[in-house]
Amino acid sequence: MNRIGDFNLKNKRVLIRADLNVPIHSGTISSENRIQASLPSILYAMKEGAKVMVTSHLGRPEEGHFSIEDSLEPVAKYLSRHLNQKVPLIKNWTSEPFHLESGNLAVLENCRFNVGEKENDSTLSKQYAALADIFVMDAFGTAHRKQASTYGVAEHCKQVCAGMLFVSEIEALNKVLLQPKLPMLAIVGGSKVSTKLSILDALSDRVDQLILGGGIANTFLKAQGFNIGKSLYEEDFIPSAKIIIKKLESRGASLPIITDVVCGKEFDENEPAITKHISEVEPDDMIFDLGVTSMNAITEKIKIAKTILWNGPIGVFEFKQFSKGTELLAHAISNSSAFSLAGGGDTIAAIEAFGMEKNISYVSTAGGAFLEFMEGKKLPAIEILEKRAKK
Repeated sequence: MNRIGDFNLKNKRVLIRADLNVPIHSGTISSENRIQASLPSILYAMKEGAKVMVTSHLGRPEEGHFSIEDSLEPVAKYLSRHLNQKVPLIKNWTSEPFHLESGNLAVLENCRFNVGEKENDSTLSKQYAALADIFVMDAFGTAHRKQASTYGVAEHCKQVCAGMLFVSEIEALNKVLLQPKLPMLAIVGGSKVSTKLSILDALSDRVDQLILGGGIANTFLKAQGFNIGKSLYEEDFIPSAKIIIKKLESRGASLPIITDVVCGKEFDENEPAITKHISEVEPDDMIFDLGVTSMNAITEKIKIAKTILWNGPIGVFEFKQFSKGTELLAHAISNSSAFSLAGGGDTIAAIEAFGMEKNISYVSTAGGAFLEFMEGKKLPAIEILEKRAKK
């Protein structure tokens, strides 16, 4: 695919589709991670003398209806402060003309306010494309969405390329997917096997060790014959869990042996945490974390790994008393000499909570796209960028 550095940007109208979907509470951005990750392409285009426009989705607004809580205004203000220059927010950018000088930047309001965005409407896509000489796809987190701002605009714009973040995401993922140093270890957490069955199945063909957390771990513990009390799990996916376990064993790979778990009676931030041997879980217990003994065994596996993939916390890390497993995991990965790739919203939140951002080899800003790429699926945004590069 073409890259942003392949084109002369001077005096060109450059539209960048970034992922600026940051958490905002009462108008304040609580995590700048995605904005910071998007800055290299934005700053490069500005330095090269382009007329730079950046748009993004934020939240899940209803198309055709403006909502202040989903506005990119806090992002525009953040960029103004960070770049020490006025960065205007253009609200009705598909219908009202606006002027932009070379080397300057404007934020185009939440693209999901536009009717037809999600359905990849052809008319809207052409309106996007008409604004620019060059379209830059830099939102890898939305690469799995075939929408007007991620796919349709790339069909119709004069020139199309991938941004710096988009390229770096693909390179990091390919390093794990295509060229992993062995042993390879993967950590997959989450509440439901059903949402991550494909990635679990794909990883069971690749990894030497598969470590599970959350409700996913509970389902696998149940499949192994353990009593998990009234813990969150999925009965319908026990057969799938057994198939994955057998597949791992047939390759000489494995799940870690769980000896102790941290339980509570209710899902509550004030619930006392009680560590028990896995054989001592009572009918009214809920498993919210792995115990220290189990985690120590896991950290020993992490020490010898050469490639680590991390998606999802070990326990209910939002509650301090059930966060020890995820904290020990984060420390073990940050201290490892392996190439470590972490992705997913909860994973990033855990990394930030324990101050490990600088110690992970690559932190992906993507969630769903991250998982689908790891499953081996062809992402629409990659597909259209490759198609347009051949012309």
